[in-house]
Amino acid sequence: MKEEKIDYKNIPNSLRKFRKMNGYSQKQVAFFLGVENAGMISRWEKGSRFPSPVNIFRLAALYHTMSDALYFNLLRVVRREIQARRDALEAGKRLPE
Repeated sequence: MKEEKIDYKNIPNSLRKFRKMNGYSQKQVAFFLGVENAGMISRWEKGSRFPSPVNIFRLAALYHTMSDALYFNLLRVVRREIQARRDALEAGKRLPE
C-alpha cells in the first residue's frame, strides 16, 4: 500500500466548506475569533497556515461541529501513518534508539 504524505505547504482542511455552510464571510469569522484580519482566515482555508489549537476549537464552536471534522483528511492520513508504524512494530521491527 502506498503511504500518503502530508504536504505541510497545503494542509488539507474543510474550513472554507464549513464557513460557507454557515453563511459567514472571512471578515466575520476573523471578528468572531478575535483574529486581527481576514487574511489569516484565508491562509488557514488555503492550508498555508495552521490555526492554533485554541483557534481550532473556536472554529469548531462557531461552526457547530467537532474539531476533527475541520481537518478530517489530515486526520485520516495521520491515522494511516500511525497504523503503519504499529504494524511495523508488531512485525518485529525495532524502535529507533
